[in-house]
Amino acid sequence: MLSNKTYKNANEALHGILFNGMTILSGGFGICGIAENLTEEIKNSKVNNLTVVSNNCGIDGFGLGTLLQTHQIKKMISSYVGENKLFEEQYLNGELELEFSPQGTLAERCRAGGAGIPAFYTKTGVGTIIAEGKETKFIDGIEYLLEKAIKGDLAIIKAWKADESGNLIFRKAARNFNPPMAKAGKICIVEVEELVKAGELDPDHIHLPGIYVDRIFQGKYIEKKIEFITLREE
Repeated sequence: MLSNKTYKNANEALHGILFNGMTILSGGFGICGIAENLTEEIKNSKVNNLTVVSNNCGIDGFGLGTLLQTHQIKKMISSYVGENKLFEEQYLNGELELEFSPQGTLAERCRAGGAGIPAFYTKTGVGTIIAEGKETKFIDGIEYLLEKAIKGDLAIIKAWKADESGNLIFRKAARNFNPPMAKAGKICIVEVEELVKAGELDPDHIHLPGIYVDRIFQGKYIEKKIEFITLREE
């Protein structure tokens, strides 16, 4: 550990945190803004029986997809399976539990968990398979579905820039899901591309204050992967 919150790498930042059967909240959108260093270290730790909350499960061989390869994930709470064939395969074969949650509902469930709101009503999912087994209520003549908040044992977050106090700035689409999940985790560990001294960031530019961050480190990034490469025809 370098200071109160800053650590040298993912291995040090995760020390003493992981255990079998834990619930992990993983921020990001597609493969943008995902905590790849932390995910790799979780894979190396061989911790298993995990419940992972994420918009999706990375792609084959990258991000959370690597934890599917090692069969460390027992259950996914997600809104999108699409681009990961192994995710689809394991679910259809009965090897992986899956709780589908509409994308906006998933984000709000995490936000509610971080805000101390146990549940909320939404119109999304009423009359569909999403509503099965859930409470519904008519308010002003409109039917709503009760969705429970999500909280986790650990939130793994990726930010673009941060200071040593844990104040975070996200870049573009990488901001999706990261802030609400950071707030909903009992422990929040953040990897960043650039780590600066406290006081160097403009307070008006900070997206998530350091009060929500427990541990932070500067990650190593070899390449920025692209989920779909679309090229202009010659």
